[in-house]
Amino acid sequence: MIVSTKGRYALRVMVCLAQKAPSEYVPLKEIAEAEQISQKYLESIMTTLSKAGFVDAVHGKGGGYRLNRTPEAYTIGSILKLTEGSLAVVSCSATGPAGCSRTTCCEAKPMWDKLDALIDTFFEGITLADLLKKE
Repeated sequence: MIVSTKGRYALRVMVCLAQKAPSEYVPLKEIAEAEQISQKYLESIMTTLSKAGFVDAVHGKGGGYRLNRTPEAYTIGSILKLTEGSLAVVSCSATGPAGCSRTTCCEAKPMWDKLDALIDTFFEGITLADLLKKE
């Protein structure tokens, strides 16, 4: 599994917003500068996060983005699944058109399923709040 730049940037943006006051709307330009992400690319990421209800968006003067839940309410798994579509390590363990026609007779399928479950459990067990903690 390779997490794309979209997934990595979405995590960075969510951490950036989690570090702000809950009532503070952060302008897109400010996020782009702080995270060194192009505004154009960031717009598409923010649209995805906003449409999925992960962030609130206000347009115009004084507008921007903010989390609409506490950092503890967001799992890293939910953010990555939203932006990546799937965390499956091989296409045969994915569902839908990317799935494999040999699923029912593949001896390796149980192994891939276990790995997918481990990855899912790992990422679902980490929240934005956990990433904010200093170790």
